[in-house]
Amino acid sequence: MVTLCKKITESKWFQNFIIAVIILAGVLVGIQTYGEKVIHWAPVIDKLDWIILIIFTIEVIIKITAEGNQPQNYFKDTWNLFDFFIVAACFAGPFLGDNAEFLPVLRLIRILRVFKLVTALPELQLIVGALLRSIPSMAYISLLLGLLFYIYGAMAVFLFGENDPIHFENLQRGILSLFRVITLEDWTDIMYINMYGCENYGYGGGNQALCTNSYGSPILASMFFVSFVLIGTMIVLNLFIGVIMNGMDEMKAETEMKAKIKRKNKDEGTNLKNEIHLLIDKVDSLKEELSLLTHLYDDEKNGKPILKNVHKQINGESREILNKPAR
Repeated sequence: MVTLCKKITESKWFQNFIIAVIILAGVLVGIQTYGEKVIHWAPVIDKLDWIILIIFTIEVIIKITAEGNQPQNYFKDTWNLFDFFIVAACFAGPFLGDNAEFLPVLRLIRILRVFKLVTALPELQLIVGALLRSIPSMAYISLLLGLLFYIYGAMAVFLFGENDPIHFENLQRGILSLFRVITLEDWTDIMYINMYGCENYGYGGGNQALCTNSYGSPILASMFFVSFVLIGTMIVLNLFIGVIMNGMDEMKAETEMKAKIKRKNKDEGTNLKNEIHLLIDKVDSLKEELSLLTHLYDDEKNGKPILKNVHKQINGESREILNKPAR
């Protein structure tokens, strides 16, 4: 049973089948977002939801069974824990009932099934693992980026707050506007407002009343925003990319090392089995030769008992070797 479950979990068709079921679960989640338009399909969708949940449950049972006498090894893998949590959450869904208070939770549980695609595809596991590995380094880069936002946000309030109150009236609004600038979302419009003054650019219609103290700073505003874009977008954000790429390289090297160790252990196990079988063949051959010698010297008074004793000893040793479990 254990061997069968292990073969199933390692088979390509089983992995492809689980991926197809996850995709089906994602499609059902998308269909359910149409609400009243698909209400007549609700019974079919509910049945498919239960079938998908049963398949995911069987997958968990098979993987736990494949661990043999050590089922706890299943929970040592982070991805297996994630799978188990999703299945357990899905079973908890019906106990919440149809109460509108728990409706967002039920919808969230259905969406979580789509995340199982990460556990089913090793390539996605590599990417997610690289992101998680990069979090400590990303924290320091985030701290640097936060300091950059704070310094430039305070400077923007002092320099452009009176001219452009929509974007730089206070610190929090200034930081939010700089976030728009660093994402390059129409950042030139904010720069032009402070280059030419709010009366000449950007403040039209209902915003005109907010422009009470218009003044332009062409050189200062251009230097301020261009330097912020260069430092924030071109340098700091690229540090995030560099850290993630480094994490991916480390994760890939670790994955390749684990695969290499697994292959080596498998090869060593095969070689050990071959050596045991070869030793058994040699013992059998030696037993045949001793039987022949015993028969030939059966009439010799001294040789007969000696050879028989040797024969018995070899038989005992051969049985001991055959009964000895492989390491």
